[in-house]
Amino acid sequence: MDELFNSIPPAVFLAVTTIGALIMGTLAIIVRSKSAKKPASVKKIILPPLFMSTGALMFIFPFFRVAPLQIAEALLVGALFSIILIRTSKFEVRDGEIYLKRSKAFVFILLGLLLVRLLAKVILSSSIDVGELGGMFWLLAFGMLVPWRLAMLRKYQLIAGQKNAVPE
Repeated sequence: MDELFNSIPPAVFLAVTTIGALIMGTLAIIVRSKSAKKPASVKKIILPPLFMSTGALMFIFPFFRVAPLQIAEALLVGALFSIILIRTSKFEVRDGEIYLKRSKAFVFILLGLLLVRLLAKVILSSSIDVGELGGMFWLLAFGMLVPWRLAMLRKYQLIAGQKNAVPE
């Protein structure tokens, strides 16, 4: 399997992963916009990190393995990026249900984070192996998603607790 990965030119990997990131970013914006129209739930908050965790299977292949310092760097940057998402994700009670409040800035924040990641990927691709870079950016995304979703879950539970404490 390593022969397959090593036989593909790094520029092709970079192009394919960049296009993939753009598609995934666009899908995230669309899904997030649609989800604001439906009530939130614990399941809807915790499932995305669980689904994304299957991507860790890439580390089975040596081509994608990352050094411990790079793991720490990627997770730290992801956690820093998550702060922006945490601060802009708020819930509200409408019609007795809890909804994710629409933020006009959210689309621009996601696009900005996507552009920063793509720019960093292009710059770093000249000094870091493409497979390692793929692993690092998966870790960055996961490191961003998990704290954000945990914060969302906490906010949701606080509002759900207040909602249940108030007689209707």
